[in-house]
Amino acid sequence: MSPPLSLSLAAEVDAALPQTQCRRCGYDACRPYAEAIVGGAAINRCPPGADDVIATLAALTGRPAIALDRTCGLPGPLTVARIDETACIGCTLCIDACPVDAIVGAAKRMHTVLPALCTGCELCVPPCPVDCIAMLPAGRAWSPEDARATRDRYVARNRRLAGAPAFSRAVAPSASPVRERMKREAAIAAALVRARARRSSWSADRK
Repeated sequence: MSPPLSLSLAAEVDAALPQTQCRRCGYDACRPYAEAIVGGAAINRCPPGADDVIATLAALTGRPAIALDRTCGLPGPLTVARIDETACIGCTLCIDACPVDAIVGAAKRMHTVLPALCTGCELCVPPCPVDCIAMLPAGRAWSPEDARATRDRYVARNRRLAGAPAFSRAVAPSASPVRERMKREAAIAAALVRARARRSSWSADRK
């Protein structure tokens, strides 16, 4: 049995999107935006794809191509995140925010970005409590191969996270979300104190 036409079209639209998972379109990821487009949402809300993606979406949906909605963001060359490793406090918030597992590290340890995997989504920037993440030119274009590989990583990450709560409950039934959040907030606060003390020491040594 063939899939319903709407599901088939959603898959085609999703495949046409750049898979940066940046949420600038107003949806949680590329697939939800694709499904919304099939349901009638505007086809011009993808800044990473810009005019090329709009033209493809117009052809797929039979709608006219229209100008990019710049309230969603501006088009531009690919950027990648870079962490100032001397300032990183190891809070893991950027790791949690990255939709495609492009950041590696551990709690209270230095984090780093894998440039070849970074989509330039910028979702890691707002959560960083010490503002140590910068977006820099990637020096290359985003390719269809990048999009396919990134979608696979995004799907794999979501599957892994979907299984994590059940595992956590099995090994630690007494743990509560509130308690875990309080522990993390306390750890971040302590890390910030250490980072400020380290910076004060550096400043004193330079005088």
